[in-house]
Amino acid sequence: MELPLTRLDRDPEILPARKLAATVAGVYVAPFDHFETRATDGLDLTFEGIAGDYHAGITRNSGGREPWYPRGTEMRNERQLSIVAPDELAEIAQSMEIADIGPEWIGANLLLDGVPRLSLLPAGTLMFFKGGVTLKIDAQNGPCRIAGRSVAEHAGMADLDAGALLFPKAAKRLRGLVAWVEKPGRIEMGEDVSVRIPEQWLYRP
Repeated sequence: MELPLTRLDRDPEILPARKLAATVAGVYVAPFDHFETRATDGLDLTFEGIAGDYHAGITRNSGGREPWYPRGTEMRNERQLSIVAPDELAEIAQSMEIADIGPEWIGANLLLDGVPRLSLLPAGTLMFFKGGVTLKIDAQNGPCRIAGRSVAEHAGMADLDAGALLFPKAAKRLRGLVAWVEKPGRIEMGEDVSVRIPEQWLYRP
């Protein structure tokens, strides 16, 4: 006869909330008709995201990341901004045996320095920018072959198709995060950021 589970057996380990400090090392905006971005001095944010950006909007159409909906279904846009880290981009580049990867090549809007393993920040993490903006993290940004093709082209790889296929493998859990605007305003280059990570646990029913 099995003994009943104690409370200690049933309850998960809960890691307390914590704060980290970061700095905006780059800001980028995408033209309305293409996902690749270009450097700029600052980002003007509304509840729709970055004004005039390719990924701006309160809603978006579902794609391959949402197989539970017919492609093109209107849904909430939780992918208004893409955030990457310089150390993770360097790690991806090393794995792909290329010199570097520009944040613009993969459509990043923010290059955030100072957060170890940025891509592993949990959903619900809040980023408070000194100028008043607040972003809320939705999820990791899964690497895809479209971004991989852009990397291969910009890096001058001899085999573009092989480079496009290599990127999703090399960038797994290193490709950064997607976020949406909780409090609008303007983000400036060099701005300080307070990163507030919520309590964390593993859900094991």
